[in-house]
Amino acid sequence: MSHILITGAASGIGLATARRFHSRGWSVGLLDMNAQALQAVEAELGERAWSRALDVRDAAACRAAADAFAVQAGGLDVLFNAAGILRMGFVEEVDPELHRRTLEINVQGTLNMCLACLPHLKRATRPHVLNMSSASALYGVPHLAVYSASKFAVRGLTEALDLEWRRHGIRVQDLMPPFVDTPMVRDQAFQAPVVKRMGVKLSAEEIAVAAEHALDSDRVHTPVGLPFRLTVLMEKLTPRRATRELMRWLSRP
Repeated sequence: MSHILITGAASGIGLATARRFHSRGWSVGLLDMNAQALQAVEAELGERAWSRALDVRDAAACRAAADAFAVQAGGLDVLFNAAGILRMGFVEEVDPELHRRTLEINVQGTLNMCLACLPHLKRATRPHVLNMSSASALYGVPHLAVYSASKFAVRGLTEALDLEWRRHGIRVQDLMPPFVDTPMVRDQAFQAPVVKRMGVKLSAEEIAVAAEHALDSDRVHTPVGLPFRLTVLMEKLTPRRATRELMRWLSRP
């Protein structure tokens, strides 16, 4: 049996991924700040599910959670860093505290979990770390400036660790979807023009499928969805100013 530990597992992409891997016979560890929702997910999945409330900004708590799951499950094969937050708006109009939380959860939280799980992943036969990056890590997105910056950081961390941790036999990869139909996107008080223009066409379940397929791929980055895959191709084949102009058009009021 294989074992996966998922952050942000109480809703959205984390929840969809937990359901998918559990249905495939995996032992699933569920981590999230929302303790009540987490307990409901564990009850829904039943056997082979384990949960713990966790704030990924707390490095010591991350280590304790990784250790506890590895002991309970009998190992740890995959870490999926799905926890993240987003606040849309003009950067100067968003509470600076939310900017700080975005960077701490999306970036420091991802690093905390990678380090917490490293000792257990080193003992696995086919270990992987899968991080949630974003299409906004291709070019900075207006009205998502700090979120976009956080995902650039996740992309860079993924690339570096994939090379560093080859010596441990660990693959580090990320997923790069555009907007996904999750509460995090739906519940925004301010809807960025780029969201209105592009639409929200991906489901959390489609990202869960991409996560499963990524583990059998040699790619470091997995762009999700045909439109974004074409954008990535355009970025490679055309001057970078073409991507900038596309982003300017998508972000018009």
